[in-house]
Amino acid sequence: MAVGRTGTKRDAWVAQGGQYEYRVLTLPRTTSRNDARRLLTEQAEYGRWELARTVLYAGGERRVWLRRKIIRVRSTLTGYED
Repeated sequence: MAVGRTGTKRDAWVAQGGQYEYRVLTLPRTTSRNDARRLLTEQAEYGRWELARTVLYAGGERRVWLRRKIIRVRSTLTGYED
């Protein structure tokens, strides 16, 4: 029987409406491994994307799912009066 963890950061994040946005990239079989690595590294560094899933098809085509957290900013000025 597995013991569930309660009160984790992820549970709190989901309870506050946390979600991910996804981007799907399709890389043709002619894309080298090095080029694919370079592309994914740039997406991670500059776009804050993280690798969620990768599938390599029989024909050599790769499909990659990237995800990043959607951060909703709440105003701190609510109820502020001069």
